[in-house]
Amino acid sequence: MKLVKKTSEYTISLRRDGRHAVVDANKQPVNGEEKVKILTAENLVKVAVPAPVAEPEPEVASEEVAAPEEDAAAE
Repeated sequence: MKLVKKTSEYTISLRRDGRHAVVDANKQPVNGEEKVKILTAENLVKVAVPAPVAEPEPEVASEEVAAPEEDAAAE
């Protein structure tokens, strides 16, 4: 692993697979949201905000009702 940055609170290393490893002062790995906060503060990663999911439009029931009326008028 290559050392990227070392502070009194944590050490950031770059692993051979391209990901970052963060270790705190007690030599314990830092994971989860705390790791993301550290890496974004150091501008090593960018956090993408998920795009809002579009809700499907409800089907119009009037089309189903209108079809039988047209059939009855044709007869």
